[in-house]
Amino acid sequence: MTHLWPVDPLFTLSGFLVGLLVGQTGVGGGSLMTPILVLLFGVHPATAVGTDLLFASVTKSVGTLVHGYNRTVDWRIVGRLAAGSVPATSVTLLVTSQSDLNGHAAGSVISGILGTMLVLTALSLIFRQQFIALVGGRFEKLSPRWIAVLTIFTGAVLGVLVTISSVGAGAIGVTVLLLLYPRLPMAIIVGSDIAHAVPLTLVAGAGHWWLGSVDWHLLAGLLSGSLPGVIVGSYLAVRVPELILRPILAATLAVVGGRLVF
Repeated sequence: MTHLWPVDPLFTLSGFLVGLLVGQTGVGGGSLMTPILVLLFGVHPATAVGTDLLFASVTKSVGTLVHGYNRTVDWRIVGRLAAGSVPATSVTLLVTSQSDLNGHAAGSVISGILGTMLVLTALSLIFRQQFIALVGGRFEKLSPRWIAVLTIFTGAVLGVLVTISSVGAGAIGVTVLLLLYPRLPMAIIVGSDIAHAVPLTLVAGAGHWWLGSVDWHLLAGLLSGSLPGVIVGSYLAVRVPELILRPILAATLAVVGGRLVF
């Protein structure tokens, strides 16, 4: 584990930049912070995932407060997602507790899964509009009951993916929500996705703490920057077009994901 005290300003800066993106787009928590910790700061993949999950839970709690104040959260959607993600997260934690997460083999597996998830996240950002245009019409024909079922199922899938890699709740979650709820404004989709990430990452992060894969000194450094960053980003969510940041973010994730996989 990496222990830095007092707080390294580079961790604070990293936290601020990631918090800014999380608040504005709902993307960037796990998909940027975890690879930053692994590739730039040499943190073990399991520790990076566990620490990032608690980092995301606190950061997105603040983001949820701002989005809630701006009335850009649909709590019905949040409840449906959590109904799937929290049980799935708990089961995934029980399964992973049977292995040594801090070992070399587990680190290699987590890095591979993380890299694959980053590439998928990048693809979901780049081709989101084309994908929605291709299959979106089919979802519009679904009954409200099926929409609710698919939302819960989406939460369950995200619960598994986020618990293992800390990636997926942002870009992939937002893409699916756009398919299921096409009439909602983008700001509400992002706000709802951020709000759902709070219980998901809190449960997953607490599980990783129980498994011994959380670095508290590192977490403090990240939060010192991310909390002001997510406040600013959440404020800008309804003012700055997401199209400005999406291509840059997607390209970054693709490069980093390829680096981790290969």
